[in-house]
Amino acid sequence: MRAAAYTRRMPVRVRFAPSPTGSLHVGNALSAVANRRLGDWMLLRIDDADPARNVEGGEEAIVADLEWLGIAWDEGPVRQSERAERHREAAVPLGDRFEGVTLLREDGSPTYQLATVVDDIDYGITHIVRGNDHRPNEAVHRRLFEALGATPPEFVHHGLILGDDGRKLSKRADGATVASLRDDGFPAEAVRAYLEELGVPKHDVRLDLPRVRRLSIEVLGELSDEELAARVGVPVTVAPVLRGARDLVEAREYATLVLEPKQAQVDSPETLERARELVEAGTDPKSIVRELKAVGGNLKAVRVALTGAERGPELSAVIAALPKDELLSRLER
Repeated sequence: MRAAAYTRRMPVRVRFAPSPTGSLHVGNALSAVANRRLGDWMLLRIDDADPARNVEGGEEAIVADLEWLGIAWDEGPVRQSERAERHREAAVPLGDRFEGVTLLREDGSPTYQLATVVDDIDYGITHIVRGNDHRPNEAVHRRLFEALGATPPEFVHHGLILGDDGRKLSKRADGATVASLRDDGFPAEAVRAYLEELGVPKHDVRLDLPRVRRLSIEVLGELSDEELAARVGVPVTVAPVLRGARDLVEAREYATLVLEPKQAQVDSPETLERARELVEAGTDPKSIVRELKAVGGNLKAVRVALTGAERGPELSAVIAALPKDELLSRLER
C-alpha cells in the first residue's frame, strides 16, 4: 500500500523591527500585530543602527507597549548596534557601497540597508511584513540578499494609518501612539481588537478613534466587577458607577465623584427628605430614582448632594455604590 503523500509547511519566521524612537506609532503597532498573526516564530529586533534617531528610553517604551498589547515574541530584543562587527564582516566582499547604496559610513558603522538584510539572513526570516513606506527599499534589499548568497524572503507591505485629513499621522496627534491610547483610558484589548480588525490593509486607512471607543465600551462591559474595579484601582463596591464609563479615564472620574465628593450647597429640602425616607426604608436604587421622578423631585439636587457634581454616572448607580449610612450622611449635609 502506497504511503499517503503530504506536504509539510515550512515555519513562517518574521521579525518586528522598530527604531527606538519612543512609544510605538499606531501604524507600527499594526505591523507588530500583523507579524505576530502571520508568524510561527517572531524576532523582536531593535533597529538602532542610526544613533541620530535613537531616543533615550525608546527601547523600554516599545517593550512596554508590546507587552501591554499582549504581543509576545520568541527571541529578542536583539539590538542591531550590538551586531555591527557581523555587519562589517558581511560587507567585505561588497565594499562600502553596493549599486549606489551606502553600506558602511565613513566611520565604518553599518547603515540600515546593510544591517537589516544581514540580520534577516542570519535569523532565517522568511517573511517581511511592514508598512508601505518601506516599499521603496524592497528592490535594493532583494539585490542585497542575492549578493550575499541568500534567497530573498517574501515581502508583504500594508497600508499606513493616516490622520483625519488623510495625511501622515503625526506622533503628536491624539491616539497616534500606543502610549497616548493607553493614557486616554482605552483598554489594551480594545486597541488590539482594532488593529486585528484592520488586518493587513492593502491601502492606507484613517485612524478611527470612534471605533476604538466602541470597542472599549464592549471590553469594559464584559469585565467582571472585580476586574473592572482592579483596572480602575478602586474598591469593588464602586463598580456600579463604573459601568457607564466609555474608557478607564472616565471610569476613574466617576469613581472619584463617589469616593471623593466635592462639597456643594443644595437647596431642595423636600426632595432630599424624600430621598432619605426611601433610603431608610431600604428601597432599591432604581426604585428610589423612579419614586423621586414620580413626585417631581429634583434629581439634580440629589446628584449634587451625593457627588458634588451636576453630571456623572447614572444616579441609581451612585446610590448603589454607597453604603446606607454614607447615603444618609450625604443627603443630610
